[in-house]
Amino acid sequence: MLITLPPDYRPSDTEEFMNPLQQAYFRQKLLRWRQDLLREAGDTLASLGEGGIAEADLTDRASVETDRALELRTRDRARKLISKIDQALERIANGSYGYCEETGEPIGLRRLEARPIATLSIEAQERHERMERIHRDD
Repeated sequence: MLITLPPDYRPSDTEEFMNPLQQAYFRQKLLRWRQDLLREAGDTLASLGEGGIAEADLTDRASVETDRALELRTRDRARKLISKIDQALERIANGSYGYCEETGEPIGLRRLEARPIATLSIEAQERHERMERIHRDD
C-alpha cells in the first residue's frame, strides 16, 4: 500500500504511534538518507579513481595520502550506516520499526526523528551504555 504524505507532514504525539503515515514518513526519511550516502560514496570512488598521487613534494604527498585514508574511513562508516538503514527499512516492512528491541515499548518520535536507525529507547540505550562502561572498566 503506497501512502502519499502531505508535503508539510511531521509525525505528532497526538497520532497513533507508527500509524501508516508515520511509517511512510520514516521510510522516506531513511531512503533519502541512504540515497545521499550512496551518492557521496560514488563521488569518493570517482575522486579516488582519478589516478595516483602526482605530488612531487613529500609533504604534499603525505597530506594527500592522509586525506585519502580519512576519506576511506569515512566511507567505511557510511557503509556500516547504510547497513543499519537497510535494517531499519526491514523493520518498517515487518512492523517492528519504532519499538525498542529490549522492552517492546515505543522508542519515541523525537528520538526517531533525531536518529531514525535507533533500535533502543533512550532508557534502554542508557542502560546498555552503563553496562558497557562497567564491563570496559573491568
